[in-house]
Amino acid sequence: MKKALLVSLNDNCEEIKALAKTLGYEVIGEFIQHRKEPDVRTYIGKGKLEEIKSYLENNNVDIVIVNGDLKPSQWFNLEKELGKDVYDRMHLILSIFAERADSREAKLQVKLAQLRYERPFVRELIHRAKAGEHPGFMAGGEYKVDDYYEMIKKQMVKIRRELEKIRQDREIRRKHRYEVGFYLVAIAGYTNAGKSSLLNILSNENIKVDEMLFSTLSPTTRRVSKVPSKPPILLTDTVGFIKDLPSWVIEAFRSTLEEIKEADLVLLVVDISEETPVVIDKLKTCFRELKEIGISSPIIVVFNKIDKISSDDLNRKLEEVKADIHGKPFVCISAKEGRNIDKLLNLISENLPSAIRAKLILPLSKESQQFLSDLYCYAWVRNVRYSKNIEVDVFVNHRIFDKVASACRKFGGDVFVT
Repeated sequence: MKKALLVSLNDNCEEIKALAKTLGYEVIGEFIQHRKEPDVRTYIGKGKLEEIKSYLENNNVDIVIVNGDLKPSQWFNLEKELGKDVYDRMHLILSIFAERADSREAKLQVKLAQLRYERPFVRELIHRAKAGEHPGFMAGGEYKVDDYYEMIKKQMVKIRRELEKIRQDREIRRKHRYEVGFYLVAIAGYTNAGKSSLLNILSNENIKVDEMLFSTLSPTTRRVSKVPSKPPILLTDTVGFIKDLPSWVIEAFRSTLEEIKEADLVLLVVDISEETPVVIDKLKTCFRELKEIGISSPIIVVFNKIDKISSDDLNRKLEEVKADIHGKPFVCISAKEGRNIDKLLNLISENLPSAIRAKLILPLSKESQQFLSDLYCYAWVRNVRYSKNIEVDVFVNHRIFDKVASACRKFGGDVFVT
């Protein structure tokens, strides 16, 4: 594993170390300087900078990681002073995104965010070059930085155009799912809260799950298969949230995050096994991000990983975080062990947009049997009785009720709303 040195202005370093580990770096040294505002020139003070330089002379370190966001001038001065590649928090996150992106859409979204991130740094290099210095570009070799800046602008325009085409294609698929009666449920939450594990257990799939951050960048959609008789539901696992993501990163992932915005229901997954202040902080981040996206759909808070804590700890934490879920319905589960999944499914059914309950009277015919078989695919068939006719008690998504009623009457059936 590669070696990293961590620089921070506060003691809250667990998340940045987890990000470093995800990217394959082991933090072997930490330098913390408590101060309210970063040094304008080098982020940390002169004395601390000398301490770090002395440490680097005696230890083998591949990279210096700053637990915060660097201004371009601070980044340039730190790399010059330390003689090492310097990553701030955003650079680290985008590097993880680049490593995890596997679909065409994810790669485009990450590239757009990277280019947006690089622009101010390139402007700084242009300024330095005009001032007589001869900078390279982020250890990437020698570029004519002014040409590179123009290339960035052209690439961003091209990528946005491609992402818009992908967004339109996804909108067509989403519209088709709506038209055939599926409910769309999005799984959202802080990174590494257990979203992919929940998707797996509800859909009997085997999506890759690991303990690293941002294991999911591209949305994955599967049908709920746990209880086939319940309303037909499509679940979409989405990219995890993380604290203090700038708006331009959210904008880069807009087409993906629309899966949350357009859903009938959102499952907000929270790791309840963490310390209460961490849980509260992540809840606030998630609700803030959902507001930023423009969510208007119902939200269910899913407290996951109850297998890691005792019942007493769970009850205490629930009492402590009660105010931070804003009265939303909630359920406590273990996706790993499958605990309380039935309660989650019932809660999902109760909070989906209103379905229309109807009784269908169908003639005994081959066409009716085929219609009934198809009905199981896009409605909740509660009961079927055979006599001289076929009586079907069914819940139908209000979006397709007229279509179902029309098809039923087409071959001599009757429809009664109950």
